[in-house]
Amino acid sequence: MKVGILGGGQLGQMLAMAAKPLDVETVVLDPAEDAVAGQVTRHLAADWTDPAALQELAATDVVTYEFENVPSEAVEKLVVDVPVHPAPAALVKSGDRIIEKNLFNDLGIETAPFAPVDSREDLERAVDTIGLPAILKTRRFGYDGKGQVVLREPADVESALDAIAGQPAILEGFVPFDREVSVLAARGRDGELKYWPATENVHVDGILHISRAPAAEVSNALLAEAVRGLEAVMAHLEYVGVLVVEFFQVGDRLVANEMACRVHNSGHWTIEGAPASQFENQIRAVAGLPLGETEVERFSAMINLIGEVPPLDRLEGREDVFLHVYGKSPREGRKLGHVTVVAETRESLEVKIEEVFAVVGDRSKSA
Repeated sequence: MKVGILGGGQLGQMLAMAAKPLDVETVVLDPAEDAVAGQVTRHLAADWTDPAALQELAATDVVTYEFENVPSEAVEKLVVDVPVHPAPAALVKSGDRIIEKNLFNDLGIETAPFAPVDSREDLERAVDTIGLPAILKTRRFGYDGKGQVVLREPADVESALDAIAGQPAILEGFVPFDREVSVLAARGRDGELKYWPATENVHVDGILHISRAPAAEVSNALLAEAVRGLEAVMAHLEYVGVLVVEFFQVGDRLVANEMACRVHNSGHWTIEGAPASQFENQIRAVAGLPLGETEVERFSAMINLIGEVPPLDRLEGREDVFLHVYGKSPREGRKLGHVTVVAETRESLEVKIEEVFAVVGDRSKSA
């Protein structure tokens, strides 16, 4: 079995690493000469639409993604000759925030109020309807806080479109949430479903700082609501692979923020924290293998290393702390690695998190 992967960043790297124990060969396509997945698997350093590179990917058994923003032209060429999972329709619907929000609402999943914005007049009308505060986001692309601006008062309208360079946008009403939780699921080719516990996420400057799983005090009713939403999306899209939906929790309600049709940063804890990681189950799903187990008996946390990797020698050799350094060059705001912590109790997990913060720093306190 050979799996082609569109994208060669750290997600592609971890997918390739998860594939090896399953006796699944991988090859990644990524235009970046220094794509870090190339450290562990064959890397085609070519443009997304390069005919020779696409021909090599099409010679695999199945193609999947670690990066959604692949030109549609490339995917359209691939699907003629090789199965692509998740199906291209999933990327279309998750890649445009208006289409994504409409899908959620059509399936009975609550979202923040929203309106499309293509001009200053659209923005003014949307502000009048939705009110302030609100968030203006580009409809496509944008991640880790990029491509968005918060509008707090009418005077902010003047510069908001300039801040996103006049790109097609969406205005979303501000959600006064208690916390953010994400739910990860995997769906196999035969419709088999597996879910990991809900994960609580904390962001700093729009970038994920720490995830904790299982999230504390998630009622059965709340989890069932999230699961119902994911099942509805996956059934609608005839989905194969890992799907992640980020929710805002507002009291006893969940408000969907966005979905990722790929493995996701908030699921990195599953590598050591679950019997089967999100990366293993992504490979299993697209390759047509039975899904691995996702029920957990321990508590886990994942802390991102952003911008630079501090000396980690004080954490080396511990059986409860796992270091992942991706091999990327340092750059402000760039995800360079992560640290996973596991514990038998929630209380001991928090103690260990503080021990890790003493080494890598707690960005939430320095923001």
